[in-house]
Amino acid sequence: MRRLLNPFVMALSAILGLAYAYAAWRLTETAGPRWLLAVPFVLVWLVPVMYWVGDRQNHTRADDLLHAASYLSMGWLTYVILLSLVRDALLWASGGLLQALHLHAVVANVGPSVVFWGALAALGLGALAALRGPHVCQVDIPIDALEPDLDGLRIVQISDLHVGPMIGEAYVRRVVRMSNRLAPDLVALTGDIVDGSVARLAAGVAPLAELTSRFGAYLVLGNHDYYSGAGPWTTQFESLGLQVLRNEHRTIVCGQARLIVGGVVDPAVRLIDPRQSPRPDLASAPTAGKAFRLLLAHNPKLASLGEQAGFDLQLSGHTHAGQFFPWTLAVRLVHAPHVAGLSRSGRMWVYVSAGTGSWGPPVRLGTRPELTLVRLVRVAPDDVRARRGT
Repeated sequence: MRRLLNPFVMALSAILGLAYAYAAWRLTETAGPRWLLAVPFVLVWLVPVMYWVGDRQNHTRADDLLHAASYLSMGWLTYVILLSLVRDALLWASGGLLQALHLHAVVANVGPSVVFWGALAALGLGALAALRGPHVCQVDIPIDALEPDLDGLRIVQISDLHVGPMIGEAYVRRVVRMSNRLAPDLVALTGDIVDGSVARLAAGVAPLAELTSRFGAYLVLGNHDYYSGAGPWTTQFESLGLQVLRNEHRTIVCGQARLIVGGVVDPAVRLIDPRQSPRPDLASAPTAGKAFRLLLAHNPKLASLGEQAGFDLQLSGHTHAGQFFPWTLAVRLVHAPHVAGLSRSGRMWVYVSAGTGSWGPPVRLGTRPELTLVRLVRVAPDDVRARRGT
């Protein structure tokens, strides 16, 4: 009973209850269909209540199946509600025009079936886009007076894999093969790699040990990695040869130039240790002198702190670019101006990956999963002055 009185559970129950009442009212007429329509709503409700708020762990195949059913239901219901709203808008518009009475009757009579099948089609198309794997997204970052030895440096960014009920070893192995073919100088993993325990997912992430690069692979934990057990996962990632950065840095010597790779903990660290917080100032090696400073921070909202700490480029994830419509619009309200792609925070560049995998519903509509190839490109001092008009 205490779990049901949790504020999050109460809010979730209210939202799902209202959504179900609307869908049942607008799309069903008898008890049988209403009971069937309630099933996906219950599936969506179960996972947060049992696993997020409750103490049940995702250790068995049955747990994975329940998660998969819940996530697929979540995706389908998103489009059921969206298409229902579109149908009601058409009914309202056509009902006000005498010449459109025929259209009004058609929409009223065949609308529910179009809504249900249309939502299923959207789910199927989105799942195909998500599960076929990432495309390579190449991004050139122009850096004022970059040291010549860093010109053309290649960084592969892997972010938001979300290995778990919907993404497994085969998907991760495909990502690793793609990364290795790009011959990176450095691999940056910017968090949310897993959704589940080490015991359940160790085999799924094992291919990450095969990542190859000139200067190694560096990882910061995302909020889902903390939810899944930061301590055990840090040990597991390090056993795979990944260097986990927690408010710390590594210095890489590249010819006559130096590259400082800093990484910070995610704000979710406060769930396990309220005394900790993201500290880009500790990760920037402020006493190290002249160097190009790269910050790995899962949450792009840390950009202002990264810029203040003197970093030149921040790589982030977390937003999934909204993952699928209409959340592609909603995410801009939360994360603007660093929603997806390349942007600025003062003098610092910020690149936010749309995610190499997908969380929850394995659906991509309006976005694509990406494996990002970031290249540093030198801008000569004369070019800088010309661009600034001096």
